[in-house]
Amino acid sequence: MTHLPGPIAPPPRLLMGPGPISAYPSVLTAMSAPLVGQYDPFMTATMTETQELYRRVWRTRNDATVLVDGTSRAGIEAVMVSLIRPGDRVLVPIFGRFGHLLAEIAERALAEVHTIETEWGQVFPDAVIEEAVERVRPTLLALVQGDTSTTMNQPLAGIGEICARHGVLFYTDATASLGGNPFEADGWGLDAATAGLQKCLGGPSGSAPVTLSDRAVEIIRSRKRIEAGIREEGDEAASDFIRSNYFDLGMILDYWGPRRLNHHTEATSMLYGARECARLLLEEGVDNVLARHERAGAAMLAGVQGLGLVVFGDVAHKMTNVVAVEIPDGVVGDAVRSDLLEDFGIEIGTSFGPLHGRVWRIGTMGYNAREDAVLTTLAALEAVLRRHGVAVPAGGGVEVATDVFRGAGEAVWTAHA
Repeated sequence: MTHLPGPIAPPPRLLMGPGPISAYPSVLTAMSAPLVGQYDPFMTATMTETQELYRRVWRTRNDATVLVDGTSRAGIEAVMVSLIRPGDRVLVPIFGRFGHLLAEIAERALAEVHTIETEWGQVFPDAVIEEAVERVRPTLLALVQGDTSTTMNQPLAGIGEICARHGVLFYTDATASLGGNPFEADGWGLDAATAGLQKCLGGPSGSAPVTLSDRAVEIIRSRKRIEAGIREEGDEAASDFIRSNYFDLGMILDYWGPRRLNHHTEATSMLYGARECARLLLEEGVDNVLARHERAGAAMLAGVQGLGLVVFGDVAHKMTNVVAVEIPDGVVGDAVRSDLLEDFGIEIGTSFGPLHGRVWRIGTMGYNAREDAVLTTLAALEAVLRRHGVAVPAGGGVEVATDVFRGAGEAVWTAHA
């Protein structure tokens, strides 16, 4: 007889990397709630309720505020394939790995993609983006807000006005930043924004909140639909079809709208989890949650500096919720990460591209943006570094981080919108 594995039993972990992170306990509880039918009044009411919660999270009045079932990348792809017509010019300013992702998805949507790049660890001044907009004359500007590969937080407040002045749609990927850094969908003139649950919102990966302006919805609605059996070969309008069924936001909006036109079977447990993520954020208060992330991020930053470690990048523009720490000379970064995981049950992140093997990324987000998680991580990191031959001040990281939490330490960094 073939041996069957027992029930799933993950080891206890404190997830202090760039995401995913440890979920809020009540989110996991919500996801274990009983299922109901897809058109049960409770189900449709919960969908409507969740839309309103996320309007408040995004700080928008957009009626078209929904969830796309899938990871945060599902939301990105849904927006881009639904907004981009083949041949459209798309401008992507790249300051980390996830800008490259936006460019790739735009290329797959058959856009004419133009990119500008800056050194990893930096962000773009508004003037540089405006110059590129004037030169490229794009239909769409696609820009990451917080890129966890570099930990940088791109300022967005002035870019919406630039896009409006030049008739450009403005989309941002806020996967890593929403819920832990300021975000104003309406105030900043966003036409589309997407996120995921697994960072500052404190849930598991698997649901992508999306919000769309009326202008974006109008463009999506104007795209041609492929009706079964009616499209003929060589149809001149074929290039205007949205090339995905699952990620056709026009169809998804019909499903979430008052007509409830069937598109897919909503991921009920993920809906429950997404609702709880938003409910918790709003119950605590958006400003209070942002302040908690800022305080935890400042404490972790001070703590790693207190251990004598060097922080990567332009600290003035880092996200509140993740810090990149340069790996000391002579230390094998993955060996330190392995010891933290095996001996302390703590996960921190590595990095990609030009930063691979150069930095660790340590997150303080969502449920883990709290004092005990920060202090435990710093104490464990100190012990492991000492084991690997790094001379670190005894208790230095925990001491200065505690000062930040107590308000006794001098502020070393504040969040930038």
